Amino acid sequence: MQHAFNGQEFWDERYRSQTRIWSDRPNPALVGQIADLPPGTALDVGAGEGADARWLADRGWRVTALDISPVALDRAAAGTAEHRPDLVDRIEWLPADVLSWDPGARRFDLVCAHYFQTPPEHRTLVFARMAGWVAGGGTLLIVGHHPTDLQTTAHRPPMPEVFYTAEDVAALLDPAQWTILTSDAPGRTVTDPDGNEITVRDAVLRARRSPPPDRAGPPRRAR
Repeated sequence: MQHAFNGQEFWDERYRSQTRIWSDRPNPALVGQIADLPPGTALDVGAGEGADARWLADRGWRVTALDISPVALDRAAAGTAEHRPDLVDRIEWLPADVLSWDPGARRFDLVCAHYFQTPPEHRTLVFARMAGWVAGGGTLLIVGHHPTDLQTTAHRPPMPEVFYTAEDVAALLDPAQWTILTSDAPGRTVTDPDGNEITVRDAVLRARRSPPPDRAGPPRRAR
């Protein structure tokens, strides 16, 4: 679980504490929501150990993998070079803070973030920045832990303010510029700390940014 309000030192220490934090599998919501899109340029926010970035690159995307922790990205880059050297040239590992990173004129066909849990005062800024990095006609995919997870035995921090619904994210997007394609809370089966199988829910928001207007203007009438 990512937190926009925890800094580099926190995450570097978290990654140093174990040889692996996350699974080496792509997030199910990414696979389910993005598999049908033609590949282009992608920004993976909170890329961690790189499973999502590698999955995208394997499907032809050119990926910028952004994370506040250089420790995580060094691990991701080393694992990619060792196990998937064919993907090395398709992924840029970029250590940066989403709260301050400036991509300049770069925009992406896909911007995605998984389990980037933030309190409301950060959420508006963080998700607005992510949305602003999506190119015209591109896709924004935000996946988070749903508030109902706090009613389960899943390992979740007792911080209800950092959980959100897909509708919470959709409310931050200008309807004149965005079309909501998915706003859902699908369930998935996980194992809780006591070894019991339980159902948790993900807040899944997928939206498409309106394409830029035709700069050529309407066709002229023949004279």
